[in-house]
Amino acid sequence: MSILAYADADALGRVLSVDTATVIVRIDDVPKLRSLQVNRLVVLQSSLAGQHLIGIVQKITRTAIEEKAEVADVESSELVHPEVNLVRVTLIGTLIDQVGAKSNVFRRTLETVPEIDANCFALEGDKLTRFMQVISAVSGDGHRLSLGVYTLDPAAEAFVNGNKLFQRHAVVVGSTGSGKSWTTARLLEQIAQLDNANAIVFDIHGEYGSLKGDGFHHLRVAGPADIEAHRSIADGVLHLPYWLLSYEALVSMFVDRSDQNAPNQAMVMSRAIVQAKTDYLTKGGHADVLANFTIDSPVPFAIDAVLLALEALDVEMVPGSGGREKQGDFHGKLSRLIQRLESKRGDRRLGFLFPGTTATQDYGWLDGLVAALLAGRKAKGDKGGVKIIDFSEVPSDILPLIVSMVARLAFSVQQWLPSGARHPVALFCDEAHLYIPENASSGAAENSIAVFERIAKEGRKYGVGLVVISQRPAEVNRTVVSQCNNLIAMRLTNGEDQAVVRRLLPDSLGGFGDLLPVLDTGEALVVGDAILLPTRIRIATPTNEPLSGTIDFWDRWADAKASSDLGQAIDSWRRQTVVK
Repeated sequence: MSILAYADADALGRVLSVDTATVIVRIDDVPKLRSLQVNRLVVLQSSLAGQHLIGIVQKITRTAIEEKAEVADVESSELVHPEVNLVRVTLIGTLIDQVGAKSNVFRRTLETVPEIDANCFALEGDKLTRFMQVISAVSGDGHRLSLGVYTLDPAAEAFVNGNKLFQRHAVVVGSTGSGKSWTTARLLEQIAQLDNANAIVFDIHGEYGSLKGDGFHHLRVAGPADIEAHRSIADGVLHLPYWLLSYEALVSMFVDRSDQNAPNQAMVMSRAIVQAKTDYLTKGGHADVLANFTIDSPVPFAIDAVLLALEALDVEMVPGSGGREKQGDFHGKLSRLIQRLESKRGDRRLGFLFPGTTATQDYGWLDGLVAALLAGRKAKGDKGGVKIIDFSEVPSDILPLIVSMVARLAFSVQQWLPSGARHPVALFCDEAHLYIPENASSGAAENSIAVFERIAKEGRKYGVGLVVISQRPAEVNRTVVSQCNNLIAMRLTNGEDQAVVRRLLPDSLGGFGDLLPVLDTGEALVVGDAILLPTRIRIATPTNEPLSGTIDFWDRWADAKASSDLGQAIDSWRRQTVVK
């Protein structure tokens, strides 16, 4: 039996005009008009028996009736005939009474549109409750991921399809304090509970260190204190050696593009790296790799050997005419490159990139790193399906290079696996505007953008999903954002950010953008392939809330006992690591 059985007398009004997915309903009963609200659901009669069309109220126009008029065009009717009371409805799907053995099936399709004079009914009370139950149960095939409850009906749990959310990428946006990190924590906790979960979180400020349980594995990029204590992957500390960087990334780090000798420096550096990798493979007896490797192959090499080669060329003298020596082609042209390389290598903050230990130079070391980052929960002994990497001690100027290095590593491993052996992985890009910017201001940013654009475009084929998280969507690379077919938008107050989100909305749901500045804390507008009913959802509280770092100014100022250890801050500043 249909859950949407209405009598004609229950109708709010009748369809006046139809335009693709937009319907205009004329309502003559003013009390019924007053009971309607924007963004509430309505039901319209379908031209096919056993079907009901579901729509969302987008706009309500109510004026005193002075005279009757025939109205054909919607927009002009509101201007020329203001006496007509109109409701604009956007159609979002169809409820079918019976599909095979299943009753009351909701689909995000419009096989028909309402006929002129078709009845329109309000979806409320018991009917709304039963309809939301249909929505909540529709994904009961094991793919359900619970976000919270629908704002329309707090008794109905709101689910998204876990497959489509990560296959087709997602973007989570919201102003500071809107609940963005809360929502991310909610997603991560449910992923971590799965038997063979696999996700990597780029935690830029250490917000997700509070997420606990067997499903989580916390890692951090090594800081100066970790280098001094010789901590390794076994201690949850990551060393990301320079030889994992792509050639383009190495050039962006060491070559000053404004230098007139930059092309020569890049060319010589390329030759020196290839030779250093060749020497390493030859010495290790890896003939099979030696025959096919490229400059971007993840093969260790000695940075000292590269430096020595550059220094030799910088002072090289070659035979000239008349038996006299003359300066070589690169004499004096590599000084700035050598200086930058030595400066970076000696920077204590970059100890993770230039580790003093020889462990990272072992040929088999990469196997351990890949296992730590990409093995699923079962492969890791039922622990650590969600790997949270703390990048808080990585200097901001090379943050894009290091984050994109890890992302490129994950993508490359997936790409080189046989198609049947790929275990999918989701990359959660917190504070994405910092390393996937819309406008690249450095070579590091350009390199990072190229990596993430490729993942956004091709990741689905190789089992790599992206979740882009940012408080400033207008500052995130537009190509990457446009590839995200699922949107979870919290409150946004900035006009530029709102415009970005509006561009992501389907044309028929463009009016949803008006909700962005008025959403409550912890409330989200969810639209996309992964959700059956695009609407507002109140996100459920995660078991462990993220460490947002928000300080209650007034309360701390009013606390007579509140204090801070400024001396410790100075000590940490000098040591370039947090002293605990």
